Amino acid sequence: MNRIAAPELDIRASADEAAPPLERPMRITILQGAFLPVPALMGGAVEKVWHEMGRQFAAAGHTVTHVSRSHPSLPAEEVVDGVRYLRVPGSDTPRSLAWLKVLDLFYTLRARKALPAADILVTNTFWAPLLLAGARHLGALVVSVQRMPKGQMRWYRKAACWHTVSSAVRDAILAEVPGTEEKIRVIPNPLPESQGSGDDGRLGAKEKVLLYAGRLHPEKGIELFLDALRVEAVRSVLVREGWRIEIVGPWSAAEGGGGESWMDRLRKHAEGLSVTFTGPVHDPALLRDYYQRAAIFVYPSLARTGETFGVAPLEAMAQGAVPVVSDLECFRDFIRDGVNGRIVRVEGESGVADLAEVLQKLMVDADERTRLAQAALAVRTSHAPERVAAMFLKDFALLSTLAVKVSH
Repeated sequence: MNRIAAPELDIRASADEAAPPLERPMRITILQGAFLPVPALMGGAVEKVWHEMGRQFAAAGHTVTHVSRSHPSLPAEEVVDGVRYLRVPGSDTPRSLAWLKVLDLFYTLRARKALPAADILVTNTFWAPLLLAGARHLGALVVSVQRMPKGQMRWYRKAACWHTVSSAVRDAILAEVPGTEEKIRVIPNPLPESQGSGDDGRLGAKEKVLLYAGRLHPEKGIELFLDALRVEAVRSVLVREGWRIEIVGPWSAAEGGGGESWMDRLRKHAEGLSVTFTGPVHDPALLRDYYQRAAIFVYPSLARTGETFGVAPLEAMAQGAVPVVSDLECFRDFIRDGVNGRIVRVEGESGVADLAEVLQKLMVDADERTRLAQAALAVRTSHAPERVAAMFLKDFALLSTLAVKVSH
């Protein structure tokens, strides 16, 4: 099987890249969606990312307010690590997309009443860019585009800028709204916490574990993963060398999963294989333990119109697990096939066989796993939260200055 060529990508961070000098403290508001709280007690990659960014902004000397859905175990208002958290009644994620938009509208209207005056307002909600674009006292409006656009970007032209997480999303936005290059900024998702440097003994402590972590949903390619494990060349290695398969994540519809009936089918699909379904794991330390144990992280997503970055593969790489991912464009921003992971075409007639071939070769070649894992650890620097926060703050300072000039 031929390796897939990836674009050249410098994943090294320069040694002197840090938060910009604090010329003027900014007031930064982060407004998240209606369906998940912050901290990410119910999961949510976007919520994890902005939780960490808020903490980084506050540590750099800025005034940060973070607005999210309320939760029974969290107070309506608190200050933690210098960030002021405000929580507004929200909802569980419904199955109906139309009803989801209605619930998000009600939530945004409630959240609008809680928003303080600010210099920057960052939001990933559907309605906020429409309802808040003219409210200058709330700050320069920054739309965080963490999903592939589905026609809505043309309605967000009044925003100061659109931040997105990968070149794949940028290209999708430009296809939808041509001529908006100057409005788009590509800033990658960070790791959820600082990771330090070096392998800290992680690679020497690896177990023979194939891990998937993320939402359990048909679009994530988990059934295809199980099919690849049944290929004789892979199955014989599983049995002979004692490899285990761990599948971590929620399957309930309320948490973005495929639902109970689909999960029942998935369990039957896994019969005869050494598979453990753990359910959702939202505790960061416990999730990190799964990544640290795993030698190989498998993420064969089929979501060509949904996957935008892949926080889970990034987190796995930071703990020395070799990523094996599908050939979605979003993964190419931080994974090079044969350099710091493997990229496989999993769709089409040969998809299962191709994935099985890659897995079998990695499972029997410890030296190759170590080589790829050592290279994968570089994301601990390239995607360190301090570095990504510095990118945002540099952009926010420019937007804030422009907003002041416009107001005068």
